[in-house]
Amino acid sequence: MKYEFWMAGINGIRPEKKVMLRERMKTAEAIYYIEETQLQKYEFLNDNDRNKIMQAQKNTSFHEEYRKMLEKGIRFLPYYDAEYPKRLREIEDYPYALYVKGSIPRKDTKKAAVIGARRCTPYGEKYAIDFAKALAERGVEIISGMARGIDGMGHRGALLGGGRTYAVLGSGADVCYPREHIGLYVDIMEQGGGIISEQPPGTAPLAMNFPARNRIISGLSDVILVMEAGQKSGSLITVDLALEQGRDVYALPGPVNSILSDGCNRLIRQGAGVLLSPETFLEEWGIEKEAEEGGGKKKVKNEKKLESAEKLVYSCLGLYPKNPDQIVSETKLEINEVLAMLVSLELKGYVREISKNYYVISE
Repeated sequence: MKYEFWMAGINGIRPEKKVMLRERMKTAEAIYYIEETQLQKYEFLNDNDRNKIMQAQKNTSFHEEYRKMLEKGIRFLPYYDAEYPKRLREIEDYPYALYVKGSIPRKDTKKAAVIGARRCTPYGEKYAIDFAKALAERGVEIISGMARGIDGMGHRGALLGGGRTYAVLGSGADVCYPREHIGLYVDIMEQGGGIISEQPPGTAPLAMNFPARNRIISGLSDVILVMEAGQKSGSLITVDLALEQGRDVYALPGPVNSILSDGCNRLIRQGAGVLLSPETFLEEWGIEKEAEEGGGKKKVKNEKKLESAEKLVYSCLGLYPKNPDQIVSETKLEINEVLAMLVSLELKGYVREISKNYYVISE
């Protein structure tokens, strides 16, 4: 497997060419020791490809790199491995291998990608959480890219719904990006989900890696939900890839004067499905709505036991995560008092921190 790890790490050769060469040579070890004259036989390789392979043959550190990867708890799944997602194998230019922390999407579940703008509005954040939570409660696994904005909210919504969610990174699986999502990164794995990348461990979040990772997000999913997107949003790249892969696309309609809803509104005009509500979408997707529990709004447990400042802070929170600065803005309390109240409420079980400095009510 070490030689497969070496093969996967060769930069500058498209995955499908690596697969073709490996299929002809039978093992990556054989490729590691191949002579340059033998490489000339394979016409699908160009001179640059052959040079990349010959340069990579000089690398002797991959044995140590493979050992370090295993020590970090990262699993290596080449394309022919039984665990490699079948749906991903069906797309064009599927990754030669995946690096995984935690688990990978299960074979017998429906999967939805929740994607959208990084600089999103509260409107987009709310519905990203609402849709992801509702889907997760019904067993749908949520796929996204763990970016700021809609991606992060989609993951959080899935966690709030008690489901599994998977983050596909443009960095190595051991590199949390953005750094402020370290709490989310940990929570995803602790709740049975996983961190997935086609980049070797230690790879920095380079801009050129993100468009490529989008094909994995759509490739792992059955349906794509676009919550907010401007005209030139990176999410639209994922939509194009999804359509090429034969996936269904739905978009959240938004205000006509919102530039962050322009992309979604245009997608709807072009024929994308319309996200009116989680219940409507689930019904359209063939997932029955579960009976409501309790028949009404959730009550505050033992509310009389809360102090007045605690009640004020608690009243600001719901299933939509907020940070202390947002609570300060709404309550007009001092930041130190808000932080103290959050600690007190968390100790009493009224609220929980779902990622670093983001709080929701406990269910």
